[in-house]
Amino acid sequence: MTGRLLIVGLIASAGIWAAVPQSIADMVTANKIDPSRISILIRELKSGKIIASHRPDQRRTPASVMKLLTTYSALLDLGTEFRWPTKFYYTGRFSRGVIHGDLAVEAFGDPTLSSRDLSRIAKRLRRLGIRHITGNLLIDLSFFGTQDRVSSGFDRNRYSEYNAMPDALMLDDHLNRIVVQPRGETIVAHKGIEEDAYTLINHLKPTSKSCKGSRSWPRIQIDNTGIRPRVILSGTLSTHCPRRVISKVLTRPHESFYYAFRSALKRTGIRLDGTWVLGRIPRSARALIIHRSRTLLQIVAKTNKKSNNLYARHIFLLLGAQREGAPATEAKGEKAVRSVLAARGLWNNHIRIQNGCGLSRHSYVTANVLVHLLRDAYKTLGSRWMQTLAIAGKDGTIRRRFRRSIAKGRAWMKTGTLNNAKNITGYVRGRSGKLYAVAVLYNGREHWKGSALQNQIIEWLVRSK
Repeated sequence: MTGRLLIVGLIASAGIWAAVPQSIADMVTANKIDPSRISILIRELKSGKIIASHRPDQRRTPASVMKLLTTYSALLDLGTEFRWPTKFYYTGRFSRGVIHGDLAVEAFGDPTLSSRDLSRIAKRLRRLGIRHITGNLLIDLSFFGTQDRVSSGFDRNRYSEYNAMPDALMLDDHLNRIVVQPRGETIVAHKGIEEDAYTLINHLKPTSKSCKGSRSWPRIQIDNTGIRPRVILSGTLSTHCPRRVISKVLTRPHESFYYAFRSALKRTGIRLDGTWVLGRIPRSARALIIHRSRTLLQIVAKTNKKSNNLYARHIFLLLGAQREGAPATEAKGEKAVRSVLAARGLWNNHIRIQNGCGLSRHSYVTANVLVHLLRDAYKTLGSRWMQTLAIAGKDGTIRRRFRRSIAKGRAWMKTGTLNNAKNITGYVRGRSGKLYAVAVLYNGREHWKGSALQNQIIEWLVRSK
Protein backbone atom coordinates (compact mmCIF):
# COMPACT_ATOMS: atom_id res chain seq x y z
CA MET A 1 0.00 0.00 0.00
CA THR A 2 2.83 2.40 0.89
CA GLY A 3 4.53 1.68 -2.47
CA ARG A 4 1.32 2.42 -4.36
CA LEU A 5 0.93 5.78 -2.58
CA LEU A 6 4.55 6.64 -3.44
CA ILE A 7 3.95 5.89 -7.13
CA VAL A 8 0.76 8.01 -7.12
CA GLY A 9 2.70 10.85 -5.46
CA LEU A 10 5.46 10.70 -8.07
CA ILE A 11 2.92 10.74 -10.91
CA ALA A 12 1.17 13.76 -9.35
CA SER A 13 4.50 15.57 -8.94
CA ALA A 14 5.41 14.88 -12.55
CA GLY A 15 2.04 16.29 -13.63
CA ILE A 16 2.65 19.55 -11.77
CA TRP A 17 5.97 20.11 -13.55
CA ALA A 18 5.12 18.55 -16.91
CA ALA A 19 5.93 21.78 -18.80
CA VAL A 20 8.81 22.91 -16.60
CA PRO A 21 12.48 21.86 -16.92
CA GLN A 22 13.67 19.70 -14.06
CA SER A 23 16.18 22.37 -13.07
CA ILE A 24 13.38 24.87 -12.34
CA ALA A 25 11.28 22.24 -10.54
CA ASP A 26 14.29 21.54 -8.31
CA MET A 27 14.65 25.26 -7.57
CA VAL A 28 11.04 25.44 -6.41
CA THR A 29 11.57 22.46 -4.14
CA ALA A 30 14.85 23.79 -2.77
CA ASN A 31 13.24 27.12 -1.89
CA LYS A 32 10.34 25.29 -0.17
CA ILE A 33 7.73 27.09 -2.27
CA ASP A 34 4.17 25.86 -2.60
CA PRO A 35 3.75 25.33 -6.38
CA SER A 36 0.21 26.75 -6.19
CA ARG A 37 1.64 30.16 -5.23
CA ILE A 38 3.74 30.65 -8.36
CA SER A 39 3.19 31.19 -12.06
CA ILE A 40 6.07 30.76 -14.51
CA LEU A 41 6.14 31.40 -18.23
CA ILE A 42 9.27 31.63 -20.38
CA ARG A 43 9.08 31.90 -24.17
CA GLU A 44 11.71 32.47 -26.78
CA LEU A 45 10.96 35.98 -27.96
CA LYS A 46 10.91 35.56 -31.74
CA SER A 47 9.77 31.97 -32.25
CA GLY A 48 7.39 31.87 -29.31
CA LYS A 49 8.75 28.48 -28.26
CA ILE A 50 7.78 27.70 -24.66
CA ILE A 51 10.77 26.99 -22.42
CA ALA A 52 8.81 26.71 -19.16
CA SER A 53 5.14 27.00 -18.27
CA HIS A 54 3.48 26.57 -14.88
CA ARG A 55 0.01 27.97 -14.10
CA PRO A 56 0.38 30.68 -16.78
CA ASP A 57 -3.33 31.56 -16.71
CA GLN A 58 -3.69 31.72 -12.93
CA ARG A 59 -4.83 35.18 -11.80
CA ARG A 60 -2.16 36.78 -9.61
CA THR A 61 -1.83 40.02 -7.66
CA PRO A 62 0.47 41.94 -10.02
CA ALA A 63 1.81 44.76 -7.82
CA SER A 64 3.95 47.08 -9.96
CA VAL A 65 4.30 44.79 -12.98
CA MET A 66 0.85 46.20 -13.80
CA LYS A 67 2.65 49.37 -14.90
CA LEU A 68 3.64 47.58 -18.11
CA LEU A 69 0.02 47.49 -19.26
CA THR A 70 -0.40 51.20 -18.53
CA THR A 71 2.84 52.42 -20.08
CA TYR A 72 2.71 50.25 -23.19
CA SER A 73 -0.92 51.27 -23.87
CA ALA A 74 0.04 54.94 -23.59
CA LEU A 75 2.99 54.59 -25.97
CA LEU A 76 0.77 52.81 -28.49
CA ASP A 77 -2.02 55.37 -28.31
CA LEU A 78 -0.19 58.66 -27.74
CA GLY A 79 3.14 57.92 -29.39
CA THR A 80 6.67 57.94 -28.01
CA GLU A 81 7.12 61.69 -28.65
CA PHE A 82 4.03 62.92 -26.83
CA ARG A 83 4.75 65.74 -24.37
CA TRP A 84 2.50 67.04 -21.60
CA PRO A 85 1.59 70.72 -22.02
CA THR A 86 1.18 73.23 -19.21
CA LYS A 87 -0.40 76.38 -20.64
CA PHE A 88 -0.14 79.95 -19.36
CA TYR A 89 -2.60 82.77 -20.12
CA TYR A 90 -3.56 86.17 -18.84
CA THR A 91 -6.95 87.70 -18.21
CA GLY A 92 -7.86 91.35 -18.39
CA ARG A 93 -5.47 93.77 -20.08
CA PHE A 94 -1.71 93.63 -20.70
CA SER A 95 -0.11 97.05 -21.16
CA ARG A 96 3.40 98.42 -20.60
CA GLY A 97 4.62 95.37 -18.73
CA VAL A 98 1.57 95.15 -16.46
CA ILE A 99 -1.13 92.47 -16.55
CA HIS A 100 -4.24 94.18 -15.19
CA GLY A 101 -5.84 90.85 -14.34
CA ASP A 102 -4.81 87.31 -13.49
CA LEU A 103 -1.95 85.13 -14.62
CA ALA A 104 -3.62 81.79 -15.40
CA VAL A 105 -2.23 78.27 -15.68
CA GLU A 106 -4.11 75.39 -17.32
CA ALA A 107 -2.71 72.08 -16.06
CA PHE A 108 -2.87 68.74 -17.86
CA GLY A 109 -1.13 66.48 -15.36
CA ASP A 110 2.55 66.68 -16.31
CA PRO A 111 3.98 64.45 -13.54
CA THR A 112 7.53 65.73 -14.02
CA LEU A 113 6.99 69.46 -13.50
CA SER A 114 9.68 70.68 -11.11
CA SER A 115 10.87 73.78 -9.28
CA ARG A 116 13.64 74.09 -11.89
CA ASP A 117 11.03 74.23 -14.63
CA LEU A 118 9.33 77.12 -12.83
CA SER A 119 12.48 79.21 -13.01
CA ARG A 120 12.63 78.66 -16.78
CA ILE A 121 8.94 79.47 -17.15
CA ALA A 122 9.33 82.71 -15.14
CA LYS A 123 12.25 83.78 -17.35
CA ARG A 124 10.17 83.15 -20.49
CA LEU A 125 7.38 85.33 -19.09
CA ARG A 126 9.91 88.04 -18.25
CA ARG A 127 11.17 87.99 -21.83
CA LEU A 128 7.60 88.71 -22.97
CA GLY A 129 7.90 91.99 -21.08
CA ILE A 130 5.80 91.05 -18.02
CA ARG A 131 6.87 92.98 -14.91
CA HIS A 132 3.77 93.17 -12.76
CA ILE A 133 0.56 91.13 -12.28
CA THR A 134 -2.15 92.97 -10.38
CA GLY A 135 -4.45 89.98 -9.98
CA ASN A 136 -4.14 86.38 -8.76
CA LEU A 137 -2.59 83.17 -9.99
CA LEU A 138 -5.63 81.40 -11.47
CA ILE A 139 -5.14 77.61 -11.49
CA ASP A 140 -7.32 75.41 -13.71
CA LEU A 141 -7.27 71.76 -12.54
CA SER A 142 -10.35 70.66 -14.49
CA PHE A 143 -8.48 68.20 -16.73
CA PHE A 144 -8.12 65.81 -13.79
CA GLY A 145 -11.22 67.01 -11.99
CA THR A 146 -11.20 67.38 -8.21
CA GLN A 147 -8.81 65.10 -6.34
CA ASP A 148 -9.91 65.14 -2.70
CA ARG A 149 -7.13 62.95 -1.35
CA VAL A 150 -3.48 63.87 -0.92
CA SER A 151 -2.53 60.26 -0.09
CA SER A 152 -3.96 57.02 -1.42
CA GLY A 153 -3.91 55.69 2.15
CA PHE A 154 -2.98 52.28 0.78
CA ASP A 155 -1.16 51.38 3.98
CA ARG A 156 -0.14 52.92 7.29
CA ASN A 157 2.73 54.83 5.62
CA ARG A 158 0.26 57.33 4.23
CA TYR A 159 2.82 60.17 3.97
CA SER A 160 5.36 58.08 2.02
CA GLU A 161 6.21 58.87 -1.61
CA TYR A 162 4.54 55.80 -3.10
CA ASN A 163 1.17 56.84 -1.63
CA ALA A 164 1.08 60.21 -3.44
CA MET A 165 -2.10 60.89 -5.35
CA PRO A 166 -2.17 62.56 -8.78
CA ASP A 167 -3.01 66.19 -9.38
CA ALA A 168 -3.48 68.07 -12.64
CA LEU A 169 -0.85 70.56 -11.50
CA MET A 170 1.99 68.45 -10.14
CA LEU A 171 5.21 69.78 -8.65
CA ASP A 172 8.36 68.00 -7.49
CA ASP A 173 6.73 64.54 -7.48
CA HIS A 174 4.10 65.69 -4.97
CA LEU A 175 6.73 65.79 -2.22
CA ASN A 176 7.17 68.37 0.48
CA ARG A 177 10.87 68.47 1.32
CA ILE A 178 12.31 69.45 4.69
CA VAL A 179 16.03 70.12 4.98
CA VAL A 180 17.78 69.36 8.29
CA GLN A 181 21.30 70.76 8.51
CA PRO A 182 23.74 70.68 11.46
CA ARG A 183 25.25 74.15 11.73
CA GLY A 184 27.94 74.57 14.33
CA GLU A 185 26.47 73.44 17.63
CA THR A 186 22.85 73.74 16.49
CA ILE A 187 20.47 71.85 14.18
CA VAL A 188 18.67 74.01 11.62
CA ALA A 189 15.52 72.78 9.86
CA HIS A 190 13.70 74.57 7.05
CA LYS A 191 11.21 73.87 4.27
CA GLY A 192 12.55 73.16 0.80
CA ILE A 193 10.00 75.67 -0.47
CA GLU A 194 8.89 78.43 1.88
CA GLU A 195 5.15 77.83 2.00
CA ASP A 196 2.28 78.22 4.43
CA ALA A 197 0.53 75.00 3.44
CA TYR A 198 2.02 73.17 6.44
CA THR A 199 3.76 74.05 9.69
CA LEU A 200 7.26 72.90 10.62
CA ILE A 201 8.20 72.58 14.30
CA ASN A 202 11.82 71.84 15.20
CA HIS A 203 12.36 70.21 18.61
CA LEU A 204 15.65 68.55 17.63
CA LYS A 205 18.40 68.51 20.24
CA PRO A 206 22.04 68.63 19.07
CA THR A 207 24.77 66.34 20.40
CA SER A 208 28.49 66.18 19.67
CA LYS A 209 28.44 62.36 19.81
CA SER A 210 28.89 60.29 16.65
CA CYS A 211 26.27 60.18 13.89
CA LYS A 212 25.05 56.65 14.63
CA GLY A 213 21.85 54.86 15.56
CA SER A 214 19.12 57.09 16.99
CA ARG A 215 21.44 60.11 16.66
CA SER A 216 21.67 59.76 12.85
CA TRP A 217 18.15 60.72 11.80
CA PRO A 218 15.34 62.92 13.20
CA ARG A 219 12.17 61.45 14.63
CA ILE A 220 9.25 62.65 12.54
CA GLN A 221 5.67 63.09 13.71
CA ILE A 222 2.92 64.38 11.43
CA ASP A 223 -0.20 65.86 12.99
CA ASN A 224 -3.00 66.19 10.44
CA THR A 225 -5.83 67.07 12.82
CA GLY A 226 -5.77 70.84 12.31
CA ILE A 227 -6.44 73.17 9.40
CA ARG A 228 -3.00 72.45 7.99
CA PRO A 229 -0.56 69.58 8.68
CA ARG A 230 2.12 70.04 11.34
CA VAL A 231 5.49 68.32 10.96
CA ILE A 232 7.24 67.90 14.29
CA LEU A 233 10.94 67.01 14.37
CA SER A 234 12.23 65.61 17.65
CA GLY A 235 14.97 63.46 19.14
CA THR A 236 18.70 63.98 19.33
CA LEU A 237 20.76 64.52 16.18
CA SER A 238 24.53 64.50 15.97
CA THR A 239 26.19 67.70 14.75
CA HIS A 240 28.53 65.39 12.78
CA CYS A 241 25.69 64.15 10.57
CA PRO A 242 25.48 65.31 6.95
CA ARG A 243 22.58 67.32 5.57
CA ARG A 244 19.33 65.36 5.70
CA VAL A 245 16.38 65.80 3.33
CA ILE A 246 13.01 64.51 4.53
CA SER A 247 10.44 63.96 1.76
CA LYS A 248 6.78 63.52 2.66
CA VAL A 249 3.39 63.76 0.96
CA LEU A 250 1.66 66.47 2.98
CA THR A 251 -0.24 68.97 0.85
CA ARG A 252 -1.92 69.46 -2.51
CA PRO A 253 0.86 70.08 -5.07
CA HIS A 254 -0.86 73.10 -6.59
CA GLU A 255 -0.41 74.88 -3.25
CA SER A 256 3.33 74.18 -3.36
CA PHE A 257 3.30 75.27 -7.01
CA TYR A 258 1.93 78.68 -6.03
CA TYR A 259 4.63 79.37 -3.44
CA ALA A 260 7.46 78.06 -5.62
CA PHE A 261 6.22 79.91 -8.71
CA ARG A 262 5.69 83.16 -6.80
CA SER A 263 9.33 82.94 -5.65
CA ALA A 264 10.53 82.20 -9.20
CA LEU A 265 8.60 85.20 -10.55
CA LYS A 266 10.06 87.43 -7.85
CA ARG A 267 13.62 86.31 -8.65
CA THR A 268 13.14 87.26 -12.28
CA GLY A 269 11.68 90.67 -11.45
CA ILE A 270 7.95 89.92 -11.80
CA ARG A 271 5.64 91.08 -9.03
CA LEU A 272 2.45 89.13 -8.27
CA ASP A 273 0.00 91.10 -6.11
CA GLY A 274 -2.63 88.45 -5.45
CA THR A 275 -2.79 84.89 -4.12
CA TRP A 276 -3.86 81.62 -5.77
CA VAL A 277 -7.42 80.74 -6.74
CA LEU A 278 -8.91 77.68 -8.40
CA GLY A 279 -11.18 78.05 -11.39
CA ARG A 280 -11.67 77.52 -15.11
CA ILE A 281 -9.72 79.51 -17.67
CA PRO A 282 -12.20 82.03 -19.15
CA ARG A 283 -12.67 81.98 -22.90
CA SER A 284 -11.55 85.59 -23.07
CA ALA A 285 -8.09 84.68 -21.65
CA ARG A 286 -5.17 85.21 -24.01
CA ALA A 287 -2.33 82.71 -24.46
CA LEU A 288 1.19 83.52 -23.29
CA ILE A 289 3.41 80.40 -23.37
CA ILE A 290 3.24 76.60 -23.28
CA HIS A 291 5.69 74.58 -21.23
CA ARG A 292 6.14 71.01 -22.46
CA SER A 293 7.44 67.97 -20.60
CA ARG A 294 10.05 65.52 -21.76
CA THR A 295 8.84 62.87 -24.20
CA LEU A 296 6.47 60.14 -23.07
CA LEU A 297 9.11 57.51 -23.86
CA GLN A 298 11.56 59.21 -21.47
CA ILE A 299 8.90 59.46 -18.77
CA VAL A 300 7.86 55.82 -19.27
CA ALA A 301 11.50 54.81 -18.74
CA LYS A 302 11.58 56.61 -15.40
CA THR A 303 8.20 55.12 -14.50
CA ASN A 304 9.21 51.53 -15.22
CA LYS A 305 12.82 51.61 -14.05
CA LYS A 306 12.07 53.33 -10.74
CA SER A 307 8.56 51.85 -10.45
CA ASN A 308 7.12 55.32 -9.91
CA ASN A 309 3.49 54.96 -8.82
CA LEU A 310 2.64 58.63 -9.26
CA TYR A 311 3.91 58.75 -12.84
CA ALA A 312 1.98 55.59 -13.71
CA ARG A 313 -1.21 57.06 -12.25
CA HIS A 314 -0.73 60.22 -14.33
CA ILE A 315 -0.12 58.26 -17.52
CA PHE A 316 -3.22 56.16 -16.79
CA LEU A 317 -5.41 59.22 -16.20
CA LEU A 318 -4.01 61.03 -19.24
CA LEU A 319 -4.78 58.09 -21.51
CA GLY A 320 -8.34 57.94 -20.18
CA ALA A 321 -8.94 61.65 -20.70
CA GLN A 322 -7.40 61.66 -24.17
CA ARG A 323 -9.63 58.81 -25.34
CA GLU A 324 -12.78 59.38 -23.28
CA GLY A 325 -12.66 63.12 -22.63
CA ALA A 326 -11.89 65.20 -19.56
CA PRO A 327 -12.10 65.12 -16.63
CA ALA A 328 -9.80 62.15 -16.23
CA THR A 329 -10.96 59.30 -13.98
CA GLU A 330 -9.67 55.83 -13.11
CA ALA A 331 -12.72 54.30 -14.80
CA LYS A 332 -11.86 56.12 -18.05
CA GLY A 333 -8.24 55.05 -17.68
CA GLU A 334 -9.14 51.38 -17.37
CA LYS A 335 -11.54 51.63 -20.29
CA ALA A 336 -8.83 53.22 -22.42
CA VAL A 337 -6.19 50.60 -21.56
CA ARG A 338 -8.68 47.82 -22.20
CA SER A 339 -9.58 49.30 -25.59
CA VAL A 340 -5.95 49.79 -26.68
CA LEU A 341 -4.80 46.33 -25.62
CA ALA A 342 -7.93 44.56 -26.90
CA ALA A 343 -7.24 45.96 -30.36
CA ARG A 344 -3.96 43.99 -30.30
CA GLY A 345 -5.44 40.83 -28.79
CA LEU A 346 -3.80 41.48 -25.42
CA TRP A 347 -6.87 41.87 -23.19
CA ASN A 348 -8.96 39.15 -21.56
CA ASN A 349 -11.06 38.54 -18.46
CA HIS A 350 -7.93 37.65 -16.46
CA ILE A 351 -7.04 41.34 -16.15
CA ARG A 352 -8.19 43.99 -13.73
CA ILE A 353 -6.06 47.11 -13.80
CA GLN A 354 -7.90 49.52 -11.42
CA ASN A 355 -5.52 52.50 -10.91
CA GLY A 356 -2.82 51.75 -13.45
CA CYS A 357 0.12 51.55 -11.05
CA GLY A 358 -0.43 48.23 -9.24
CA LEU A 359 -0.82 49.73 -5.77
CA SER A 360 -3.96 47.69 -5.27
CA ARG A 361 -5.21 44.56 -3.55
CA HIS A 362 -7.94 44.10 -6.15
CA SER A 363 -5.99 44.11 -9.43
CA TYR A 364 -4.97 40.90 -11.13
CA VAL A 365 -3.11 39.67 -14.18
CA THR A 366 -1.57 36.44 -15.48
CA ALA A 367 1.88 35.38 -16.60
CA ASN A 368 0.42 34.65 -20.04
CA VAL A 369 -0.90 38.20 -20.43
CA LEU A 370 2.47 39.67 -19.45
CA VAL A 371 4.52 37.50 -21.80
CA HIS A 372 2.15 38.18 -24.70
CA LEU A 373 2.49 41.91 -24.02
CA LEU A 374 6.29 41.67 -23.84
CA ARG A 375 6.45 39.93 -27.20
CA ASP A 376 4.07 42.41 -28.83
CA ALA A 377 5.89 45.41 -27.36
CA TYR A 378 9.28 44.23 -28.59
CA LYS A 379 7.87 43.56 -32.04
CA THR A 380 6.39 47.07 -32.11
CA LEU A 381 9.01 49.21 -30.37
CA GLY A 382 12.07 46.95 -30.18
CA SER A 383 14.93 47.95 -27.93
CA ARG A 384 13.36 51.37 -27.27
CA TRP A 385 10.73 49.60 -25.18
CA MET A 386 13.14 47.11 -23.64
CA GLN A 387 15.38 49.96 -22.48
CA THR A 388 12.52 51.46 -20.45
CA LEU A 389 12.88 48.51 -18.06
CA ALA A 390 15.37 48.21 -15.20
CA ILE A 391 18.67 46.66 -16.32
CA ALA A 392 20.01 43.88 -14.10
CA GLY A 393 22.86 45.08 -11.88
CA LYS A 394 22.92 48.52 -13.51
CA ASP A 395 19.87 50.68 -12.81
CA GLY A 396 16.36 50.91 -11.49
CA THR A 397 14.82 48.49 -9.03
CA ILE A 398 17.32 45.70 -9.84
CA ARG A 399 20.51 47.77 -9.76
CA ARG A 400 21.73 46.01 -6.63
CA ARG A 401 19.83 42.77 -6.97
CA PHE A 402 21.96 41.40 -9.83
CA ARG A 403 25.14 43.43 -9.28
CA ARG A 404 27.34 40.35 -8.80
CA SER A 405 25.29 37.99 -10.93
CA ILE A 406 25.86 36.32 -14.29
CA ALA A 407 22.63 38.11 -15.28
CA LYS A 408 24.19 41.56 -14.90
CA GLY A 409 23.48 43.55 -18.06
CA ARG A 410 21.60 40.60 -19.59
CA ALA A 411 18.12 41.10 -18.13
CA TRP A 412 15.64 43.96 -18.57
CA MET A 413 12.93 43.59 -15.98
CA LYS A 414 9.92 45.14 -14.26
CA THR A 415 9.52 44.21 -10.62
CA GLY A 416 6.47 44.32 -8.37
CA THR A 417 6.26 43.99 -4.60
CA LEU A 418 3.39 44.13 -2.10
CA ASN A 419 2.87 42.38 1.22
CA ASN A 420 1.46 39.37 -0.60
CA ALA A 421 3.34 39.55 -3.89
CA LYS A 422 6.88 39.36 -5.25
CA ASN A 423 6.88 39.46 -9.05
CA ILE A 424 9.29 39.98 -11.92
CA THR A 425 8.78 40.05 -15.66
CA GLY A 426 10.76 41.17 -18.68
CA TYR A 427 13.48 40.04 -21.07
CA VAL A 428 16.54 37.86 -20.56
CA ARG A 429 19.34 37.35 -23.07
CA GLY A 430 20.91 33.90 -22.94
CA ARG A 431 24.56 33.14 -23.70
CA SER A 432 23.53 32.18 -27.22
CA GLY A 433 22.33 35.74 -27.80
CA LYS A 434 18.67 34.77 -27.98
CA LEU A 435 16.13 36.88 -26.10
CA TYR A 436 13.44 35.35 -23.88
CA ALA A 437 10.24 36.85 -22.49
CA VAL A 438 9.91 35.89 -18.84
CA ALA A 439 7.27 36.16 -16.11
CA VAL A 440 7.75 34.68 -12.63
CA LEU A 441 4.90 35.67 -10.32
CA TYR A 442 4.93 34.71 -6.65
CA ASN A 443 1.94 35.48 -4.45
CA GLY A 444 2.86 34.84 -0.84
CA ARG A 445 4.15 36.67 2.21
CA GLU A 446 7.61 35.07 2.32
CA HIS A 447 9.13 37.48 -0.19
CA TRP A 448 12.64 36.12 0.09
CA LYS A 449 11.47 32.78 -1.32
CA GLY A 450 9.97 34.37 -4.41
CA SER A 451 12.98 36.63 -4.90
CA ALA A 452 15.47 33.76 -4.58
CA LEU A 453 13.54 31.63 -7.06
CA GLN A 454 13.30 34.47 -9.59
CA ASN A 455 17.03 35.17 -9.37
CA GLN A 456 17.85 31.50 -9.87
CA ILE A 457 15.52 31.13 -12.87
CA ILE A 458 16.91 34.24 -14.57
CA GLU A 459 20.52 33.16 -13.94
CA TRP A 460 19.73 29.62 -15.18
CA LEU A 461 18.25 31.07 -18.36
CA VAL A 462 21.36 33.19 -19.00
CA ARG A 463 23.68 30.28 -18.27
CA SER A 464 21.88 27.48 -20.13
CA LYS A 465 20.35 29.23 -23.13
